[in-house]
Order: sequence, then C-alpha cells, then structure tokens
Amino acid sequence: MKQNNKKAAGLLRECLCCLLLALYSVGGYALESDGDQPITIDSNAATYDDVKAISIYTGDVISIQGSIHVKSDKLVVYFSGGEVSKMVFTGNPAKFKQTPKVGDPDITGEALTGEYYPKKNLLVLIDKATVWQGRGAYSSDFIEYDLKTSLVKAGEKASASKRVRVVLQPESSQQKGK
Repeated sequence: MKQNNKKAAGLLRECLCCLLLALYSVGGYALESDGDQPITIDSNAATYDDVKAISIYTGDVISIQGSIHVKSDKLVVYFSGGEVSKMVFTGNPAKFKQTPKVGDPDITGEALTGEYYPKKNLLVLIDKATVWQGRGAYSSDFIEYDLKTSLVKAGEKASASKRVRVVLQPESSQQKGK
C-alpha cells in the first residue's frame, strides 16, 4: 500500500461555533511520519474479494498507521489501483487515537461508524461521534477531521435537526500557576 500523503493533526486550541457548524482549529502539526507508515491490521478473521477489490476484517479489529490507532468490531478496506482508497470501520463504538506532536495530548474519538480516506487525509465520524483533546470535547452525529489541514468540522449545514455540542473546560488553578 503506497502512501504519498503525509498526515498532519495538531493540538486543538480554538472552537468557533457558526450557526449549525462548529469548527475546531488545531495548532501545531502531527507526527510527520504518519503518512509514510504502512497500515497494519490485526483481527480475528479476514477475507479478501479480488473481484470487488475489498477486504473485510472482523472481531477485535485493530488498525495502525504511524500514531493513528483505530479499534473497531469490523473494518472494510476498499482498494483502487492496488492502493487503499477508503477504510470503513464500525463498532459499538469504534474508537480512534492519534498523537499530534510528541509531548502534546492525544486526540481521541469514537463513533458508531467511521470512514478514513488515506489519500485525502480525511477521517469522517458518523452517528454518536465525539472527539476529545486536552480539556476540550465536541459531539455530533457527523464530524469531519482533515488530518492535513488540521481542521475539524462538526454538524451538517443542510440539517437544523443535527446539533453540535462543544465543551471547553476552564484551566484549573494549578495549570494557571505554571
């Protein structure tokens, strides 16, 4: 699996809420080597369909690419031209973790369904999705996380019924004194 795109993600520092869309900007950069690393998948069972160009992994699935770790119940990998074009993971919930920069807190999240597009550096979390880093967290039924530009979008412009919840924790007295 050839990976030419580099992954970037950083420390979540700001939260901008605009109508039904919340944007969370990320400062800093992810481990530069993430995009150059192979994708490793461990599971209880695996099948590959050469005609459809997909592989399916089930049972305690763990997929890793550099500092990106995903744990799910099922993972479907779609291939195009011999390369991974899309990975769809599901769980109750499926969980992910990424180290943005050595020394910074990990970015973690969960959702019932996730879609990862390695060539686009895009992670999409669908249905009961939540992302945390440091003292901040946000939840929605739809969250897009662009690993290259370090931008997270939550909610959907087209639907007023899908709300976004953002929680920003205040700095503790001990942290202010440092």
